[in-house]
Amino acid sequence: MNGRRIQGSLLTGGTQATLRAICNRTRHPRVGSILIAPNLEAGLYDAIVAASAVVCGEGGQTGHMQSLCRGRGIPVLRVDEADLAALVGEVTLDLENGSILLDPDPAAGPLPARGTATPTAEDLGAACAVIADFQDIRTVNSCGPNAKCVDSFFIREEFLCLAAGLSPLDALDGGPDERARYGQAIAERLVAFVEELLPDQRLILRLLDLRSDHAASVTEQAPVAVEPNPELGLHGARWLLGSTPYRDALHSVLDTLRTRLGDQAARIHLSVPFLNDADEYAQLRAHLELPPTVPLSAFIETPAAVHATPQICAAGASELFVGVKDLVQFYLAADRGNHLVADSYQTRHPAVLDGVRRVVEAARAAGTPVRVFSLGADLTHYLAQLATPDGYMMCTAELVQVLRA
Repeated sequence: MNGRRIQGSLLTGGTQATLRAICNRTRHPRVGSILIAPNLEAGLYDAIVAASAVVCGEGGQTGHMQSLCRGRGIPVLRVDEADLAALVGEVTLDLENGSILLDPDPAAGPLPARGTATPTAEDLGAACAVIADFQDIRTVNSCGPNAKCVDSFFIREEFLCLAAGLSPLDALDGGPDERARYGQAIAERLVAFVEELLPDQRLILRLLDLRSDHAASVTEQAPVAVEPNPELGLHGARWLLGSTPYRDALHSVLDTLRTRLGDQAARIHLSVPFLNDADEYAQLRAHLELPPTVPLSAFIETPAAVHATPQICAAGASELFVGVKDLVQFYLAADRGNHLVADSYQTRHPAVLDGVRRVVEAARAAGTPVRVFSLGADLTHYLAQLATPDGYMMCTAELVQVLRA
């Protein structure tokens, strides 16, 4: 193949060694295209999920939209922002070498898929699949007998909103009727997910965790604060604690689920995002006015939560999920979305693994189920270095590679 080559850095991989398609420089979905964007933000959701690949000018491996791509097997390549202007028409992504070839040879076909991961389904324990829509459930459950090791599916509420075209802050700011409609819309999406589950599987809904920079891209009317550092700003448990409208919307979700699913509504569990300690957990459960029968798990993704794990378990957390991607950036002071500090963002750093190990050991001592998120590239290392959790969490595309190995 001849032509100019642009060198980049592969943030998430796919299943092909090369990929050729037409560039999409708009914000609108073009099925099978290569989306070209300066950065990946929530407002591009529809364009991202329709793309066969994404090329961006900034961002890290574990940003929220990059994680969405990883879960769906959509490769993401980062190049110098100045090189984006050259990406027009048809181009070829050389994913093996992390580069883009302009003016490709039309006769060149894709190379065979790359090898699968070394670990097997048995290594995953009670696995949890990180999903973006119900198609991901179908993909996992089509993996034959090994699909039985996946007992839960994890979905972010904000991803449900993006897929359904909902603007959560506008709805919550719109009065009781709008909040009720928002809750009903979320519940109907969840009902469709439950219909795809195998008999022993359940669904984990991570409650709304919309950072201000992401909220601004999907909000039309509600005021959104401008924060100098949204990652450390008003989101997660601290935002949920201050929102009475969200509590009302969540009750609309739960009421609709009970009406639509009856006893099957118990297959949907809730999880608290971005939690610091047991006091926040207890306050949030009380603030949300959750019935005792509704399980509420906790995400451990800050150093404070690592050290508070025994107390969070004692406060009644139904299970724990260790959010390694956020732990890395907070332990190492390296923004996971900033490619300029990519060398400092190390998912296998000893300090990070020590924190994860503490959470696993404390949860096991308390009898609280605990699962650890892992990138596919890290799974073998984590299996060797960590005390055995109850299971691992993985994005769909990477998990499927293990299930089919």
